[in-house]
Amino acid sequence: MFAGRFGRISLLAAGLSGFVPVAALADSCWVHNGSLMRLTAAGNQRAFYYEHPKQVMRGAGVIHGTLLFNGSNINGRYSGTARVFSKYCPGTPLEYHVEGPVDRDQTRVTLRGNREVMERCQPTGRSITDTLVFTYSHQC
Repeated sequence: MFAGRFGRISLLAAGLSGFVPVAALADSCWVHNGSLMRLTAAGNQRAFYYEHPKQVMRGAGVIHGTLLFNGSNINGRYSGTARVFSKYCPGTPLEYHVEGPVDRDQTRVTLRGNREVMERCQPTGRSITDTLVFTYSHQC
């Protein structure tokens, strides 16, 4: 069931389907980097949780219900805290600030933020810009 829906998202992203997306609602499912996510909303508050993490994320200690992002939606822009997970630091995700727009049709959220590069839970003194893209899948 998930693979079929994921395939439909790929077709939508590639523009290969005649499907016209509708505005995504709260408590909806989204695809992020191969994992199925759940978006929850309360007022302006937003959070993305792992609904079905891909295998490599499970290896980093991510399970159903793990929080990836929490923050707010102000005028179509999300701003808040994202987390990056590592198998070397299970249970201790690195938190960093991200922000970015909700697409006009409300079926994609793109967040960007700078975070420190870690190696086996140790800071390296380097930083990178992360981009997190969430694409609407279906009502959960």
